[in-house]
Amino acid sequence: MVRGKTQMKRIENPTSRQVTFSKRRNGLLKKAFELSVLCDAEVALIVFSPRGKLYEFASARKIRPEKTAKTIFPRVAIDCRLNSHTTSIKKLVVRLARLEILKT
Repeated sequence: MVRGKTQMKRIENPTSRQVTFSKRRNGLLKKAFELSVLCDAEVALIVFSPRGKLYEFASARKIRPEKTAKTIFPRVAIDCRLNSHTTSIKKLVVRLARLEILKT
């Protein structure tokens, strides 16, 4: 049996949307893990749910102790200023900075 192609549009039913988010999030986290193991790559993944809950993955094998959120995100913010096509990344950096403040 062949599956049909999924249309890329917002799922209107909230229950179906939540189920789809959960399944795809888990699949994405699994793929990030597989990529880190199979290719010996350093992988970091951050996902925010529609309600603002944070899901994250980081391949810890090669991450050095000095590579923490406080040292990485300021560099990302500087890189964002250099590229005018990164509005969503700028918003993500602001949101991550707020999370860092809330954690301390």
